[in-house]
Amino acid sequence: MTFSEKVPDYLACRYGRRTGRFQDLVAYLGRALGGRPAQALGRRLRFGVSKDTFLRGAASGARTMGHEPRVIGIDDWAWRKGQRYGTLICDLERRAVIDLLPDCEPATVAAWLRQHPQIVIVARDRNGGYRQAISEALPYATQVADRWHLLQNASDAFLAAVRRAIPAIRRTVCDAELDSGILTSAERLQFEGFKRRQKTNVLIQRMGAEGVPIKRIVRVTGLSRGLVRRVLRGEREDVFRLRQSSLTPWFPQLEQYWQQGCRNGAELWRRLRADGFQGSLRVVGEWATRQRRAEAAIPQGTGKCPPSRKIARMMTSGRHHLSKADSTFVAQVENALPQLAQDRRLLDAFTSMVRSGEEDGLADWLDQAKASGLASFSRGLSADLDAVTAALREPWSNGQTEGQLNRLKLLKRQMYGAADIDLLLARLQHSA
Repeated sequence: MTFSEKVPDYLACRYGRRTGRFQDLVAYLGRALGGRPAQALGRRLRFGVSKDTFLRGAASGARTMGHEPRVIGIDDWAWRKGQRYGTLICDLERRAVIDLLPDCEPATVAAWLRQHPQIVIVARDRNGGYRQAISEALPYATQVADRWHLLQNASDAFLAAVRRAIPAIRRTVCDAELDSGILTSAERLQFEGFKRRQKTNVLIQRMGAEGVPIKRIVRVTGLSRGLVRRVLRGEREDVFRLRQSSLTPWFPQLEQYWQQGCRNGAELWRRLRADGFQGSLRVVGEWATRQRRAEAAIPQGTGKCPPSRKIARMMTSGRHHLSKADSTFVAQVENALPQLAQDRRLLDAFTSMVRSGEEDGLADWLDQAKASGLASFSRGLSADLDAVTAALREPWSNGQTEGQLNRLKLLKRQMYGAADIDLLLARLQHSA
């Protein structure tokens, strides 16, 4: 009979063909690189190990928690988008992935949470299934709604309100003349100046069409000869003043190309160069820009209406950040549809409240939103009021969990979606 002393596991495992230190290195490379990249590196390092062995070592090396988490984030991830989803659980205090669950069913999530009764805060999106699971397993835990999802849902609700109002916008704004009373003081000054110039231009052009000499037009109108000449050439039709440049003699050709549908500054410049123009691209580009702005500044009753998403973006942007045409359009919309303007103010108030963490005004905001275009969004917030209030009060959010989801997607795509949940968890928990 032969007796021998048992070898410690850190030196070699029972029936093992590699030392413990070498096996740890195989598992490390497998978790860090994956199968084929680890095999390629191992070949350079004189490791006679296959890609499957690297992956088996990586999957067997998933770490267990050495601590009990208190604050976690939870979110779903796609095994296959639109068909099958799993659940990722992240320790928000230590910024590390704790576990992956094979599905996102409330029963599965609740069973995992019951095994960790020390958890006191759970950050999540507005998924009703997760809310139900947390309420059943950890009724005393604080649920925190993700602030980014709150802002996204509020923006979606306002976009839906704009889409519902599109028919009214087309009828009352896009086919209507501009009312200068709805403009700001600065906009009104610019618009009134433009209207005065328009009246003068019409008078001069009518007299020119009747064959009245320029000298007589100058005496009748009291304007300078140069100004009358520019009006007759069509050089004062835009809202913004033109300056004399090398482009002045070429305005008739430009107008002709413009009427033919050429609206690109570079293409206009190339056509003028072919006609003998010696000036730079910059002056032609500036002229094209002024023409586009002049055409858009004053609505002509064409019935054209911007897309609903663009209207929502313009309304939620500051007027001082918009162009003259967009600012005028927003003023018309808000004047014609006061309810939509009120919805925009409610959206601004909610956004400010979330970003500044002011939970005191939430109840009043919900009361105001009940009779607005954001009523459906308001009802959703009321149904999840505790989590929404905690989102305004607590510093925790699901941003770290979303970052871990991005890592998971990257790893899954690197392995062509063929990795099982143990290998994914091992690679996610790996720290280089």
